[in-house]
Amino acid sequence: MSTAISPTAYNYKVVRQFAIMTVVWGILGMGLGVFIASQLVWPELNFGLPWTSFGRLRPLHTNLVIFAFGGCALFATSYYVVQRTCQTRLISDSLAAFTFWGWQAVIVGAIVTLPLGYTTTKEYAELEWPLAILLAIVWVTYGLVFFGTIVKRKTKHIYVGNWFYGAFIVVTAMLHIVNHASLPVSFFKSYSAYSGATDAMIQWWYGHNAVGFFLTTGFLGMMYYFVPKQAERPIYSYRLSIVHFWALITLYIWAGPHHLHYTALPDWAQSLGMAMSIILLAPSWGGMINGMMTLSGAWHKLRTDPILRFLVVSLAFYGMSTFEGPMMAIKTVNSLSHYTDWTIGHVHAGALGWVAMISIGAIYHMIPKLFGRAQMHSTGLINTHFWLATIGTVLYIASMWVNGITQGLMWRAINDDGTLTYSFVEALQASHPGFIVRALGGAFFATGMLFMAYNVFRTVRASNPAEAEAAEQIAVVGAH
Repeated sequence: MSTAISPTAYNYKVVRQFAIMTVVWGILGMGLGVFIASQLVWPELNFGLPWTSFGRLRPLHTNLVIFAFGGCALFATSYYVVQRTCQTRLISDSLAAFTFWGWQAVIVGAIVTLPLGYTTTKEYAELEWPLAILLAIVWVTYGLVFFGTIVKRKTKHIYVGNWFYGAFIVVTAMLHIVNHASLPVSFFKSYSAYSGATDAMIQWWYGHNAVGFFLTTGFLGMMYYFVPKQAERPIYSYRLSIVHFWALITLYIWAGPHHLHYTALPDWAQSLGMAMSIILLAPSWGGMINGMMTLSGAWHKLRTDPILRFLVVSLAFYGMSTFEGPMMAIKTVNSLSHYTDWTIGHVHAGALGWVAMISIGAIYHMIPKLFGRAQMHSTGLINTHFWLATIGTVLYIASMWVNGITQGLMWRAINDDGTLTYSFVEALQASHPGFIVRALGGAFFATGMLFMAYNVFRTVRASNPAEAEAAEQIAVVGAH
C-alpha cells in the first residue's frame, strides 16, 4: 500500500456538519410546525403577541423545514455522493466550509427577522433583501464546489444522481435570483421589481419550482444513490433514469400557473400550467417506478432493514403526491380544493412522506460511514422512528383531505335565493376536529425526530471519524 495520496481521500468534515444540522433543524422546524398546528386548535397559544402569532411563525416554519432541514440534507448528501461517485475530494475545503457557515447564517437570519415581521410576503421567498443576497452568494459558491468537483472527477462517467443534484443547483439559483429582484427602501424593506399579475406569475413560477427543483429534483438525486446502495442492488433501469431526468426538468418549470387558476392571470397561461402539470405525472411516476423496481429480488430486506423501509415508503408517498398534484391542477378540481386544507395536506404528503422520509433514510445510511461505525447505535430506535413518521404522516394528510373537501363544499353551497348556505365561521367549526388530528399527526412525526437525535448522538459519541476517513482512503487507493 505504498501509493501516495492526500491525508484524507474525501472531505467528510463538511458532510458531517450538514448531516448533524439536518437533525437539529428538523427538530426545531417540525416542533414549530406542531406548535402552530396547535394554535389552530387552541388560539390562546398565540399569547396575544405579534411575534408569536400564526402569521409570523408559519413562514418561519416553512423556511426551517424547507431550507434548514431540507437544505442541510441536500448539502450533506450531494457533497457525499459527488465525492464518492467521482472518486475525488471536493475541489475546495474552504469554499465548502463557507457554504456550511453561510447557510447556517441565512437560517439564523430567518429565525431573527421573520417573527419580527420583516418579510417580502412572497411564499417560500419571505427573506428580505440582505438575507436574499447572502443566500444567493452561498448558493453560487455551492454550485462552484459541486461542479468544480465533477470537473476534476477521476471517473469517466457522471453518475445520474449528480445530474439531478446539478439541475437542482442551477435552477434554484435562477429561480431565487429572478424572483428576488427588488427595490430596497430600507435595510429590511423592499418592493418587488415586478407588479400585479406579472409579480404573481413570477412568484408562482418560483414557488412551484421551489417544490419542483429544491424539494423534488434534489431529493431524486438522493434517491438514485441511496436506494440502490441500501438495497445493494443496481438501479432498475439506468436508461429510464436518464429519460426521467430530461422529461422532469423539461416539464416541471412550466407548472407554476396552476397556483393561479381563476385569477387575473391570462387564461391561456392558466391552461398551459394545467396541461403541463398533468403531463408531469409521466416522468414523476417513471422515477418512482424506477426506484421501486430497484428492490427486485431484495424485497425481503424490508423485514429487517428500517433504513430501506424509510427510503421505499418515501417513494410510495412521492408517487401518491405526484398523482395528487396534477389532479389538483385541473381547473374544475382546483375550484373545490384551492384555499382549503386539501392543499396543506398535499404539501405535507410530499414534505413529510417524500422529502423528510428520504432525507431521514439517507442520514441514517451516512452517519455510521461518516463516523467510522459499522451501523447506527440502535436499529430498534430506527424502527420506532419509522412507525412514528409513517403514522404521523397518514394522520396529517387524511385529516387535511377530509377538512379540505368539507371546506370546499361548504364554501360553494348556496341557497335557492343565491345566498351562501354557510358562514365562514361554520366552516371553521367543522374543521376543528381535523385540526386536532393534524396536530396529533405532526406531534407523532416530530417525536420520531427526537428518537433520531438520540440515536445519532449515541452513534457519534462512540465514533472514530479518523477511522472513517482512513477506510475511505484505502478504498479510493484500491479503486485506482
